[in-house]
Amino acid sequence: MGAGQNPPGLDPQRLRAYLDRERPGLVAGELTGELIEGGRSNLTYAVTDGTRRWVVRRPPLGHVLATAHDMAREHRVISALHPTSVPVPEPVLLCEDEEVLGAPFYVMQFVEGTPYRTAKELSALGPQRTRAVVLELVDTLAALHSVDPAEVGLADFGRPEGFLERQLRRWGKQLEASRSRELAGIDELHAELGARLPSSPAPAVVHGDYRLDNVLVDSDDRIRAILDWEMSTLGDPLTDLGLLVMYSDRPAGDDSPVANTGAAPGHPAVQELIERYAERSGRDVSGINWYTAFACFKLAVILEGIHLRYTKGQTVGSGFDRIGALVPGLVERGLDTVRKG
Repeated sequence: MGAGQNPPGLDPQRLRAYLDRERPGLVAGELTGELIEGGRSNLTYAVTDGTRRWVVRRPPLGHVLATAHDMAREHRVISALHPTSVPVPEPVLLCEDEEVLGAPFYVMQFVEGTPYRTAKELSALGPQRTRAVVLELVDTLAALHSVDPAEVGLADFGRPEGFLERQLRRWGKQLEASRSRELAGIDELHAELGARLPSSPAPAVVHGDYRLDNVLVDSDDRIRAILDWEMSTLGDPLTDLGLLVMYSDRPAGDDSPVANTGAAPGHPAVQELIERYAERSGRDVSGINWYTAFACFKLAVILEGIHLRYTKGQTVGSGFDRIGALVPGLVERGLDTVRKG
């Protein structure tokens, strides 16, 4: 960001005036900020006064559905989890006054660490370190799911009753909104998932998008923070495990537009990840195939929506031309997995 230029959606001067008013003494000098790339939908900025650093999260620019990008929910869940053993950034404050930056936002402490997105990035650690990081990813998920929502003030953070039915219905609607071509097997996959709906275990705080590139790993290979809580709620914890299994078993490809760390040397096999979670959480994971198949369905729908926007010329950046080609394989894998029961 050149001198005097503000990143879109962030006015450091207005932010500093607000912080000086709400947290006197927090900021010691002029603020500068830059957009951190890689966020899915909500915008993330690194902000500094030259001495200390913070992170600002706000909804995307332009019109958004309030429920889809609820800053108060993200701030609430990290505030509730910060005193627990679950690693999250320390929250600073929530601002729901849209006059300050043009949208609600929250501020949290900056956490040093690396989000590993590709097998190539993870391979740089070597097999032993890679194995240790991925096993800690599983242990950290079990720690999240061991938090009693009521004890941390999150008893009303979601509606666990009927969670899976609602999720399946929601993603089915999303599929209808994303259709632009014939996709063999995707309706069949949706129907099979509905026909084999499992009974959920006791509800937990669910992250909703748990994978290696949504955590920060420090130079000692420890997970310092889980990021991107925009999908979090109270629900079936095995949905998080199914998503992690699905991402951990994706084929390699140096230029894959979707996270694919599972091909890195030393990455544990998915069966070991499942067994590790079962051991750490005490949960029955015998129905994990349904959850993994559901994760395949969700990612297929998400990618199909991106493919539709790409064909309409509504995407910015590179890699979108390859997204559509990934969908049939996900559908096929989802069908194979759900039929294993």
